[in-house]
Amino acid sequence: MSSPLDGPVNVPTKPQLAPVPARRAWVEQIMGIPISIHLRGGQVEGAKAQQAVAQAFAMLREMDQIFSTYRADSDLMRLRREEVPISGCSPLLEEALRIGQEAEAATRGAFTTLLPTGDGDLAFDPTGLVKGWAVDRASAPLLELERVSFCINAGGDVLVGAHPSLPATGPDAIVWRVGVEDPLDRRRIGHTLTLVRGAVATSGTAARGAHLYDPASGEMVGRPGSVTVTGPTLLWADIWATALFVGSADTREAFAAHAAGYTSTTL
Repeated sequence: MSSPLDGPVNVPTKPQLAPVPARRAWVEQIMGIPISIHLRGGQVEGAKAQQAVAQAFAMLREMDQIFSTYRADSDLMRLRREEVPISGCSPLLEEALRIGQEAEAATRGAFTTLLPTGDGDLAFDPTGLVKGWAVDRASAPLLELERVSFCINAGGDVLVGAHPSLPATGPDAIVWRVGVEDPLDRRRIGHTLTLVRGAVATSGTAARGAHLYDPASGEMVGRPGSVTVTGPTLLWADIWATALFVGSADTREAFAAHAAGYTSTTL
């Protein structure tokens, strides 16, 4: 699990520090987890910021309505009960199926959208990619806020972004510190990342126990530890974090060869 640490880090090119940017945060319970949106920089108190945040949360709730495995009326559960064909569901369901197939091929089988159900069989369940994908989609209205940097924290997976006008370096850059907890001692931070733009996803057993499915063995993985992946999107950071935690050397080889722009840390 990872989270933004208190306060931005401004990296000046001159001896004096740049002014601390204004900040504001919102939090809602969506997908069964707290999701917070943090803004820093320009008009974070204005009507445009409020509207962008409201749109972002609305997009997250929409994804929950489509993909939740806990809501009987979600498109996913209606599809699994064969009440509707996939053509009668949100087009995002078909897109999730496509992404899942792409992820399975990219990770050499370590990631799957066929997960165990309570009945002992396997069913289409894109849970492992939906959260990161939902956050990526929800960031779109926040990117329109001039001179504003943002951080979305979805239950420990983090996406940092900024309006294109904000620089990546220098005294006007807004840098976020993201702390990754030690999976063997959740009271302490295992390591810290600094981001201006990018995603951080962590998979492991410290918070939720053996909840990650290994398609090769057909079992949940219960060993201690975690894998953190950083990169341009939270969708693929999350996919790779899961795959690297449950996968074999073959998956690690695929990551090193083909996951351009992404890096991993194992604790």
